[in-house]
Amino acid sequence: MMKTIVTTVSLLTMAGAAFAGEVEGVVTNYDPATRMIVLESGEAFRLVDGVQLDGLQPGGKVMITFDDGTTDATSVAIME
Repeated sequence: MMKTIVTTVSLLTMAGAAFAGEVEGVVTNYDPATRMIVLESGEAFRLVDGVQLDGLQPGGKVMITFDDGTTDATSVAIME
């Protein structure tokens, strides 16, 4: 029974990860009013509710996780 539960949880976790994408880039603009981040590549992402940014500056390098097929950023990590 425990193996079945562990297997099910593992499969659900992997399925969720399959629907997420990641992009790394340099920030050219961040607008807190619209919650939009624009990268040097021209890609733009909207922060979903609950994602907080502290210390984000233009020129900073970030790793953005987003929902595949959208521009909804589910997390933003500031890179060193």
